[in-house]
Amino acid sequence: MNGHSNSDTKREHVSHRAGSVDRRRFLTTGAALVGGLGLAGCLGGSSDDNGGGDETTNVAIVSSPAGFDDNAFNDLALKGIENAQEEHDIELNRVEETQQAQYQSTQSELAQSGEYDLIVLVSYNHTEALTQNATDYPDQYWMLINDHVDEANVAGYIWANHQMSYLAGVLAGTMTTEGFSDGGGETVPESAQIGFVGGVDESLINAYERSYVAGAEWVTNDVEVNVGYIGNYTDTDTAADIASSQYDAGADIVYHAAAAAGRGVFEAAQADGRYAIGVDSDQSVALPDFQDVVLGSAVKYIDEGTQTAATAVAEDDFESIAGNNTLSLAEEAIDCVIGQAFEGSLPAAVDQNMQRAKQGILDGDITVPCGATGCD
Repeated sequence: MNGHSNSDTKREHVSHRAGSVDRRRFLTTGAALVGGLGLAGCLGGSSDDNGGGDETTNVAIVSSPAGFDDNAFNDLALKGIENAQEEHDIELNRVEETQQAQYQSTQSELAQSGEYDLIVLVSYNHTEALTQNATDYPDQYWMLINDHVDEANVAGYIWANHQMSYLAGVLAGTMTTEGFSDGGGETVPESAQIGFVGGVDESLINAYERSYVAGAEWVTNDVEVNVGYIGNYTDTDTAADIASSQYDAGADIVYHAAAAAGRGVFEAAQADGRYAIGVDSDQSVALPDFQDVVLGSAVKYIDEGTQTAATAVAEDDFESIAGNNTLSLAEEAIDCVIGQAFEGSLPAAVDQNMQRAKQGILDGDITVPCGATGCD
């Protein structure tokens, strides 16, 4: 699966035989952000409140299947637009739709209303529907997160999910070879074993998995990686069950790419006295109840992307963001940050390996498997 001759595979759990960072940022999401938002309510002050121009910019944001309040992907996207509201007169309609089958009609209804200067679509799950709607509504501006549709009225924003997952693998691969006991967990260095829990077993999440495995194997070829998939992005109980089975099998650390369902991985880590790695936002901050087991998080600064897009539309400059925008380590758009409870306390090898891996990626000496949007 990962191209290494020493890999053996099984499913539901796949076995692959096989720190601190230089840029510390907290991405805060959760109740403080979304608690005051209605499911489809409008936000944003007047131009007098925000110091913007004379005209209000209307923005709609439609969730991914994980929905809002995921303390990760959706909430970060929302946060960026809220940040843009501080500088511009922007009204925001938050549309939570967790059924992908409804995306075609949801998108078209918003566009047909003629009310929105920008419609933000969270996740590649919207791509198929947007392929039709972008041409049906050529005067409507769209922002698509984690994919792109080649139309002049679409701004596609893609973050290097594979690169941040590779760095998560470096963190996990390093820590599983170190004797460490702090917070709510501990590692058993005699057995180099880690885990991965994905949401849906498809190309995008496969890129997270394979890159994570490759990052761990870059640290040590002796690492074993157990892999399981939930089948969705909301079922915390199944996520906890899969993670628990991986911990029981000997995994020291489990990385999840499961959106809201990832909370179950953290629950399992606490119950089993092991560690976890979060995704998208700094989940040691977004979910502080689990900070004692969240060693770190693979993060992408989605909030900066949505803030840029909303600002561009508010300033009548959509052309500056139109097209395919791929953001990577080179733009400091992704990272792997250490959890707030462990900053400064992890073994020195974590920071050393993380810096070496980052430089290797930037210099082209390390080839990360797959791509930002999936595996071929």
